[in-house]
Amino acid sequence: MPIIEIRLSPTFKRFLLSEQASGVLLLVCTVVSLILANSPLGHAYLHAWHVKVAGLPVEVWVNDGLMAVFFLLIGLELKRELYVGELSNLRHALLPIVAALGGIVVPATIHFTFNNGTATQPGMGIPMATDIAFALGVLALLGNRVPGSLKVFLAALAVIDDLGAIVVIALFYSGALAWSYLGATLAILVVLLMFNRWGIRALWTYLLGGIAMWFCMFQSGVHATIAGVLLAFAIPFTEKSEDETSPSHRLERWLQRPVAFGIMPLFALANTGIVIEQGVLALISSANGVGIFVGLFIGKPVGIVLASIAAVLLGICRMPLDLNWKHLLGAGLLGGIGFTMSIFITNLAFPDNALIVSASKMTILLASLTAGTVGFLWLKFFGQPDVADRDLETMDYVTTSP
Repeated sequence: MPIIEIRLSPTFKRFLLSEQASGVLLLVCTVVSLILANSPLGHAYLHAWHVKVAGLPVEVWVNDGLMAVFFLLIGLELKRELYVGELSNLRHALLPIVAALGGIVVPATIHFTFNNGTATQPGMGIPMATDIAFALGVLALLGNRVPGSLKVFLAALAVIDDLGAIVVIALFYSGALAWSYLGATLAILVVLLMFNRWGIRALWTYLLGGIAMWFCMFQSGVHATIAGVLLAFAIPFTEKSEDETSPSHRLERWLQRPVAFGIMPLFALANTGIVIEQGVLALISSANGVGIFVGLFIGKPVGIVLASIAAVLLGICRMPLDLNWKHLLGAGLLGGIGFTMSIFITNLAFPDNALIVSASKMTILLASLTAGTVGFLWLKFFGQPDVADRDLETMDYVTTSP
């Protein structure tokens, strides 16, 4: 059986390291935010996020403005993976793609089953996405106890998960459309794509266009963060794995640390200030809470593993040489760490019900903590590589001849 060798690019390794460290910082910020919200300083702390700056509350600037930069980075990472990364080879990409789809459909179906026809049905998108930072942070704690290819698989799966969440946000969590602004957004995008085709590589031209596109998207009724993803695919990318002069490569490298250590911690502080009161605790056990918890903790691993088994048995894709089904179950459990995207969708799903939002966020935290803990313990005891230890630099995949 021929062996296909995959080498991780320095850009991807920097991405892994920044996401892993960011997971630790996110956890610290979440704990701090919860403590402050339930302390004597709670009122002042929560009020601070609603102070208006340039006509908009600070919370909106974080969730609609800074998170557009986060989505820009996600778009750049996805674009790199499609061109030169794990997703550039269809045979290698199929397993995380199929697994991600299973991990999207099953949790959403579980939540829908519990909440069909109720006021909390819009929350079905909440348990769909995986938090890259926390998931890779847990893998970092395991070190060499797990195969290197598991990190690639989980990162690819989480990026595809985020893409699925972006599509869901664009389709189902947008308000009434202002067609003139939406048309202006598309017009700016077309101009930027033409710049790309004409060979214009000056990054500032795309960033200025991106700001204008964000403003029009913000006014259009489609969530403004989608502008970040559209901008990512307009920025020139050189199809050489390590062309550091490529505008896309440069911007991704520049954004990794500010997003990991600035924007995401701010998002955690702004969105996890949950006042734990009786009403919130009661709603955790409601149909919405059960749908979120079961969707993340049970639905994610079940969807990821079953979809992977079906794809492998049908011959659609192959398992990496150093992975087995125990590893994929561990990855599925870590896929249940929703956090960033789940909280983000919660804000969109229930914009007018603060109590349900708080209860949903608390359930997300509980489900993510449970999934992360169980996933860590599972991989610690059952995640050892089946083959000789391999350096993260090189991971071998096995495939049968056609």
